[in-house]
Amino acid sequence: MNTNSKTKNIFSNLAADIPSSVVVFLVALPLCLGVALASNAPLFSGIIAGVCGGIIVGIMSGSQLSVSGPAAGLTAIVASAIITLQSFEAFLVVVVLAGIMQVILGFVKAGVIGDYIPNSVIKGMLAAIGLILIINQVPQLLGDKSALPANDEESIAATGNIFVNFFKAFGHITPAALLIGILCLVIHFVWEKLVAGKKGFIKLIPAPLLIVFIGVGLNALFAGTGLMPALTGSYLVSIPMAGSAGEFASFFTSPDWSAIGNSQVWVLALTIALVASLESLLSLEAIDDMDPYQRASPTNRELKAQGIGNIVSGLIGGIPVTSVIVRSSANVNAGAKTKMSAILHGLLLLGSVAFIPFLLNMIPKTALAAILIFTGYKLAKPALFKLYYRKGWDQFLPFVITIIAILATDLLKGVIVGIGVGLFFAFRSNFRKAVFVVKDDSKYLFRLRKDVSFLNKAIIKQNLEKVPDGARVIIDAMRADYIDKDIVEVIEDFIIHAPLKDIDVQLETSGFIDHGFSHKILANDNRDGHLRRTYTKVITSIKQTSVPDVTPELSNLASHSQ
Repeated sequence: MNTNSKTKNIFSNLAADIPSSVVVFLVALPLCLGVALASNAPLFSGIIAGVCGGIIVGIMSGSQLSVSGPAAGLTAIVASAIITLQSFEAFLVVVVLAGIMQVILGFVKAGVIGDYIPNSVIKGMLAAIGLILIINQVPQLLGDKSALPANDEESIAATGNIFVNFFKAFGHITPAALLIGILCLVIHFVWEKLVAGKKGFIKLIPAPLLIVFIGVGLNALFAGTGLMPALTGSYLVSIPMAGSAGEFASFFTSPDWSAIGNSQVWVLALTIALVASLESLLSLEAIDDMDPYQRASPTNRELKAQGIGNIVSGLIGGIPVTSVIVRSSANVNAGAKTKMSAILHGLLLLGSVAFIPFLLNMIPKTALAAILIFTGYKLAKPALFKLYYRKGWDQFLPFVITIIAILATDLLKGVIVGIGVGLFFAFRSNFRKAVFVVKDDSKYLFRLRKDVSFLNKAIIKQNLEKVPDGARVIIDAMRADYIDKDIVEVIEDFIIHAPLKDIDVQLETSGFIDHGFSHKILANDNRDGHLRRTYTKVITSIKQTSVPDVTPELSNLASHSQ
């Protein structure tokens, strides 16, 4: 596809991308502020990161639906780094260096890392973030003023207070916040069902935008009529306001380059580069899976785009960015088709803080909480748990354990635990399927399949040693793609000393791949002018229930060995 056709394709989908950008903007705004607050960074640095993630990364990325912004999973690292360096300007050097390292990772093609993450772990990560969103936003929905103010899916989880705040909130309910929040949440669910399958103008009205208008309207009604105390102060969105262009420009900050000689700066930069890259790759994999068109995003290009985004963010006073699941999933659910949605959401963030901050500060946080709770529900639907339960324990357990680990620790640690569990089940499955042994009276079948590694050596050796004197044995290697040299040696040793126990051994290979068996072994397997390794008929009495995925015919073993 040439450049002109790509441009035409992007702009031809503006009817879908413009409403989606508004949805993402409404979701991204509180997240930008929440991450900055949780990171002990200036609030405006979160907005800067959101703008860079939307515009810079949006332009450079090859993903059509992924949306980048302040890195939720990095809040603990960022907060600790700022305290360690004792200067936000020095930390900006870390952000720039981390971006450079990400660009290097992209050029060395490190983007394949995401392809090795099991799908059950990715889905578990999505569900965990959904649950964190719900738990984290309930205090805001109830109007608990004592709750931490962040509207981010992970910032409270990193402090260990997410569950404490959840239960404590029920003892600190603000009536106006609860009423607005519950009404907004109910309307969100109703609106979602109402517009499902519909066409026309109603489809173009994003539910989050409708929810914001309802929240602002209800609060204005309370203030004007006195039905109940209206929400003010910390119950409303609060972003910095500039009285002039010069004051707005002063919100941007430059790095303190004198810190570049500090070894801690480089260690922190490497840590952020690795964690941010992994989060972005996992998010990209998840969003590609959610893409209704199933488009594959170039991972190495994504690393470069994220790196450039972080370089620019650090240079003008922003905190680190990654591809963000919550914003990206909101983008998908809103019906976005191209990257223009992400780019436009970045422009909206910039324009909103520059021109209409007073309007944004009228939005009740409880209305935004309703939007985020609904997004969390979409990520952690009960149907998803049922689906993975039906897939079997090897899929369900990694899925559930990933969720539990993320809730108990943080995103990165939880995903690492999930990957470990997923690899265990993958290893267990391959280990069990690589070799199986069937006995029928004095006849034995050893079938090697797929990849038989040295890890299977013990079970093969133990079972071969159990073969009694006078038995007849078939070692079928025709279905094996690879057999480790240690396994070949064990089988050859058994064939060599088998005559001492009057054991008749038949070795079957494909004829094209001998898997490294010695010519002496293969030559000794010739009787009456026939290569016995080419036989395909073996013992007939294997029960289908004992080996469900194999249907060999076991017959005439005795006649073959005579």
